[in-house]
Amino acid sequence: MKPEILVIIVTFNGMKWLERCIASVRESSEPADILAIDNGSTDGSPEWLIGHQVEVIRNRTNVGFGAANNIGLRKALDDGYGYVYLLNQDAWVFPDTFSKLKKAFGYGPYGILSPIQYDRGGKKMDRQFARRCRRFIRRQEGEKVAEVPFVMAAHWMICRGCLMRAGGFSPAFNHYGEDDNYIDRAAWFGYRCGIVPTAGAVHDRADRNESREQRMFLKCNASVISISKPGRGLLWRMFKEPIRLAGIGCLHFSKIPFAFIETLVKRYPELIRYRRQSRRPGAFLEL
Repeated sequence: MKPEILVIIVTFNGMKWLERCIASVRESSEPADILAIDNGSTDGSPEWLIGHQVEVIRNRTNVGFGAANNIGLRKALDDGYGYVYLLNQDAWVFPDTFSKLKKAFGYGPYGILSPIQYDRGGKKMDRQFARRCRRFIRRQEGEKVAEVPFVMAAHWMICRGCLMRAGGFSPAFNHYGEDDNYIDRAAWFGYRCGIVPTAGAVHDRADRNESREQRMFLKCNASVISISKPGRGLLWRMFKEPIRLAGIGCLHFSKIPFAFIETLVKRYPELIRYRRQSRRPGAFLEL
């Protein structure tokens, strides 16, 4: 029988992780098909994947995380899969990850579910995951699913119903912020985001250290996320975000947020257009 789950892996020069990533999917107790979307790798990743019987769609250039995933999401809908699993190339699942997440969709109107995301050792929570999610898991200890306002898309299982309503990732984001925006849009259509405490998986990014400039960018990019959020309050957010950015610049003695104010305001027409499109069922997947 055809598996219900399509695992989508966006690859870009990720050879050092791919063997373990692919092996983990194939060792899963819940069968799943694999589709890799390669963003112009030059390290032999596509050739290795093809040699190991993984279906690969190759982009000539790096089109970004969201745009690459949208290719896979569109194919998942066309081919009738009940679930998609977005899996980072630097991540891997445990044998029971898929089965536990799939079962948990029956516990409420969830559209996006994630396992606990561990670091490379597989015992401690990934640092960023813990920072953003651990307090919600603790508050809901004992629950089969812990509802959260955000969880990073290194490990996401999305049900078909949510995918058909929320659609794909917004072109407003190239890298970073697209997962926040997708969760906001799923909520607009009545789908919750949750973490299944009994399910686990690994995100191997221990060797990465964010520079001060990267941290400033993420703080600035939060303004794009805010403007792009569907629902009420857009005019207030358009007024508030430049003030917030100026405050961040003063607090951190950085010119970056001040420069970003001009960029953000210039993007307002584009962001408003994408925001309007995102409120349509199946947005950005051309259903």
